[in-house]
Amino acid sequence: MNLRNIAVVYRKEMRDLLRDRRTLRSMILVPLVFMPLMIQGVARITQAVTSKAMAETAVVQILGGADSPDVTGRLKSDTKLRIEPATQDWKQLIADKKIRAAVKIPDDFDSDLRSGAGGQVTIYNYAGEIRSGFAATELDSFFRNLSGERVRQSLESRGLSVALLKPFTTVHENVAPPEKVAGNRVGGLVPYFIVILCFVGAIYPAVDLTAGEKERGTMETLLCSPLARTEIVLGKFLMVLSCALASVVVACVSMLLSFHFSGLKSGGGTADLGLTHVDPAGVAGVLVLIIPVAVLLSAILLTLGVWARSHREALTYMQPFMFLILVPAVIGMLPGIELNAHYALVPILNLSLACREMLSGVWHSYYLALIFISLSTYAALALALAVRMFNREAVIFRT
Repeated sequence: MNLRNIAVVYRKEMRDLLRDRRTLRSMILVPLVFMPLMIQGVARITQAVTSKAMAETAVVQILGGADSPDVTGRLKSDTKLRIEPATQDWKQLIADKKIRAAVKIPDDFDSDLRSGAGGQVTIYNYAGEIRSGFAATELDSFFRNLSGERVRQSLESRGLSVALLKPFTTVHENVAPPEKVAGNRVGGLVPYFIVILCFVGAIYPAVDLTAGEKERGTMETLLCSPLARTEIVLGKFLMVLSCALASVVVACVSMLLSFHFSGLKSGGGTADLGLTHVDPAGVAGVLVLIIPVAVLLSAILLTLGVWARSHREALTYMQPFMFLILVPAVIGMLPGIELNAHYALVPILNLSLACREMLSGVWHSYYLALIFISLSTYAALALALAVRMFNREAVIFRT
């Protein structure tokens, strides 16, 4: 195997790539423009929708309460609620989002409150629907305040201190350093985007350099050159790997600049969603782990491209593969999933868990070494498979 010959193939494919606008769009334009726009767009739309839903006057119905004019009158005077007359189909109206919630007031509720007998108020809402949830929260707050008011009145009438309602207070104070908080906040999302960006950057070059050349009839010309098959496939692989890594780098730089200059704020009021506090050493560790992951994905995509008969067939293989590799990335974001020796051997999942730990400033040397070795092993096996497939005549000349 001659490294110079591999470099020749690499330079040839790079020149062809720079002439292909479609591939450049997928490798540079999508990560550079689309990803930041998508993130900012989703964030701004979510913020706008949530703010609008919170500002709306919730439409609710009161079920019962005819003998309790005090509580119903207070409900009707609440500026955050709009009371509609009760109907028989109130459940269907909530399900159809024509009203947001309903509250059932027990019989003789006013008199029971005065006597201290109490009762049960039932709030009906559409679980999972944001506006219905806000309406239910407002109703719950109303009755909590009413309950507290009645208790205070009862205590004062007996000459007791209102402080008995709250003999002590609790205060939450964060003891974790900012980098750990930021790492936990964004650590699960980082590998998810890394996998997507590697895939997006590598898929079109992988298809074009394999199945695309089969369709154009240029594969035979390349095979007639005095280059070994292994040198050809390694040159093509390095081309696909370069595209995958370039896509990740361009997107990361673009998103960091986007967060810095966009003015988006996190809930705590600090910019960059906490990214300014991420441990720099953790970022370096993530960048190191990106390399075997990019090698793994690039080799698998190249193998699928070699196996396919045509450009369209290659895409039918690669698109389901994307969902397959995203599953462990999503699992890594679930609460309760912690890094251990078993998870360290699961590709993509180990990347997700390792990123979360490293960005938080937590370094498990044994697990990280196991992750790097396992990812490198999987990547080497995938690359060996791509070389093997490229050396098989039955695969190269499939019709």
